[in-house]
Amino acid sequence: MSSEAVKAQMSQEKIVAQFQQLRNEQRNLANSLNTLEMDLREHKTVIETLNSADPERKCFRLIGGVLCERTVKEVLPQLVDNKDFIAKTITTVTEDLSRKGQELNKFKEEHNIKIRGEQIGPEGTKSSEAESGSKAENRNVLVSN
Repeated sequence: MSSEAVKAQMSQEKIVAQFQQLRNEQRNLANSLNTLEMDLREHKTVIETLNSADPERKCFRLIGGVLCERTVKEVLPQLVDNKDFIAKTITTVTEDLSRKGQELNKFKEEHNIKIRGEQIGPEGTKSSEAESGSKAENRNVLVSN
C-alpha cells in the first residue's frame, strides 16, 4: 500500500471513531433525559400525595442514603423546589440533545457518512431499506467514503 492510502485509511478510522463518539454522547444525553423525566414524574406523584396529607404528619425522606424523619410541612417545599430544578434541567438537556443531533448530522454531511439500512428518499427524507421493500441484513453499519 502507498503511504497516501495508509494516511487515508487512518483518517477514515479517526472520522469513524469521532462519529461513534458523537453518537455515544447523544445516546448518553437521551438516557439522562429519560432518567430526569422519571424523577420528575416521581416528584409529582409524591407532591400530590403529600398535598392531601396532614402537615404535621410524620414522613421519611431518603437523603444521600440516609432515611431522615421529617414532617410533611418541612418536606413539601423542598420537594417542590427539587421538582422545579428537575424541570429546568430537563429543558437544558433537551436543548443539548437537539444541538448534539444537529452536530451529528452536520458531521455526517461533512464527511459523507452513510449508515447501512438508511436511505435518502426522493423527497430528501430518510427511510429504511426495510420500508422500501429490500431487507438489510446488517443494520446500523457505518460506511464512510
